[in-house]
Amino acid sequence: MKQKTLGLIHTSATLIPVFQQLCKDYLPGVTTFNIVDDSIVRNIRERGALTPEISKRVADYIASAEDSGADYIMVTCSSIGAAVEAAAEHTGVPVLRVDQPMADLAVQTGKRIGVIATLQTTLGPTSDLVQRRAALAGKEIELTSRVVDGAFEALMAGDAATHDALVANALRELSKSVDVILLAQASMARVVDTLSEADKIVPIVASPPTAIKHLASIL
Repeated sequence: MKQKTLGLIHTSATLIPVFQQLCKDYLPGVTTFNIVDDSIVRNIRERGALTPEISKRVADYIASAEDSGADYIMVTCSSIGAAVEAAAEHTGVPVLRVDQPMADLAVQTGKRIGVIATLQTTLGPTSDLVQRRAALAGKEIELTSRVVDGAFEALMAGDAATHDALVANALRELSKSVDVILLAQASMARVVDTLSEADKIVPIVASPPTAIKHLASIL
């Protein structure tokens, strides 16, 4: 049997080690390669939206990954989800956006779903995806979306401690009013490990492990 190849497309180089470890743990027999362009999210912020030009760039990377021999492609950034879905329709191999398995899991887990992000640009796409996946599953949900103000700025300024504290507080607050919380950004996942067991009153789901476990069930 030919070894399967997974092409990963990132908008931040910091995610490569995260996914490398997950692939090692859950996809031991799968070959992986990475494509990174860290200007995408910056461009979205500068232009205030996912423009047709940025979407075209995303589609080009997906085409490159297919050309590089990928049997399966995953894009690890939620901000460009709409571009990923549009490109997937013209790709000869399956293309997955990283937050879809997480959205499906949330829809199965409970009715009151919380989505938390440090950037407005990722909050919208993930919230929209959850609503569409719920509609597809025929389930009624109540969605609460929250941006953690100041956290992203702190992280960009090199102050990870402030970022983590702000996110942790927001998670504690949101836990009181929902059945499950989705992290719209992979960078927030490490904060969950800093919470005490008493604070984890509802499941808090991050996209990288959920997506890789989903791929493990397919590949």
